[in-house]
Amino acid sequence: MVTAVKEKTAARNDLDPALLVRAYRVMLLARATEDKLASLYRAGMIKGGVFLGKGQEALSTASSIFLKKGDIYGPLIRDQAGRLAFGDTVLDTLRTYLGSAQGPMRGRDGNIHRGRPREGYYAMISHLGALVPVVAGGLYARRLRGETGVVGVTSIGDGGTSTGAFHEGINMAAVEHLPLVVVVANNQYAYSTPNNRQFVCADLLDKAAGYGIAGFKCDGTDPTACLETLRLAVQAAREGHGPQLVVASLLRLVGHGEHDDAGYVDPDLRKANVGRDCLEVGARQLIEADLATDGEIATWTKEAQAEVEAALNKAQREKGPDPTSEDWQAISTERLVDGHYDAEEE
Repeated sequence: MVTAVKEKTAARNDLDPALLVRAYRVMLLARATEDKLASLYRAGMIKGGVFLGKGQEALSTASSIFLKKGDIYGPLIRDQAGRLAFGDTVLDTLRTYLGSAQGPMRGRDGNIHRGRPREGYYAMISHLGALVPVVAGGLYARRLRGETGVVGVTSIGDGGTSTGAFHEGINMAAVEHLPLVVVVANNQYAYSTPNNRQFVCADLLDKAAGYGIAGFKCDGTDPTACLETLRLAVQAAREGHGPQLVVASLLRLVGHGEHDDAGYVDPDLRKANVGRDCLEVGARQLIEADLATDGEIATWTKEAQAEVEAALNKAQREKGPDPTSEDWQAISTERLVDGHYDAEEE
């Protein structure tokens, strides 16, 4: 029996202060990483697209920070922060974008498709909505193996909720009562298509009712609210309450990709609450809670930038795959298990 839909609100002020600081520093590192990616793209050093999560770092971080070893995380293109919170590194990020053979995809795949499936870190699928049934399938497989207490989280944008894969995946998860959390970043546009041309329901959270699953909503520009909400959603899924749908309102503070100037965005949205920069909100929250000072935040920012520069210097010195000698077997092959490159670094 599936859980009846009910919008839930997180109780405030019971988050671990150390978690708040950790989450903010992940957000800073994600922003520093993506600022560098944008610079490399403009300099012609990255082949393929660059899609940034500027303005979505709070929601992305919260989406994975409560996951544990054995859980599943399926990020989308704007989830650099969530990837880092789940255990990805800046070095592997830059290795993938620069095509290093030492990266997790060995320079074989598109720059946004990196992952470590054996560790529950699924590689993104470009077809929007597709990760919802994939993560649901992964959870079902864990169940067949007798594993308990596992949670799967994946992300989607507002436009992606209109896809058939989203419907099929959510419907399957609801029928099977799977511990799936689907996080919807309602950034107001599906590329350049505004919400009022995408759906007519009053709120995307209304979609939860059609599947008989629980729903949460939060302010995606508020780091504390995102953490509180995702903590409850992940906890509910882990405790056996079935799928959870989380809808967060925010605004993409850059274009759909670095090739897009976002000239179609309504200027009034940029001035509204959804247009706030979550990093600025988060800094203010930490300062007001006496968890950080302006000086400490400035130091953390510099440390994040230094970590990115160090990773870039290393990744740039590494070679790409050699097409004349590379054995193009799938990375899941026994001989090419995840982590093969770690031994080479020692």
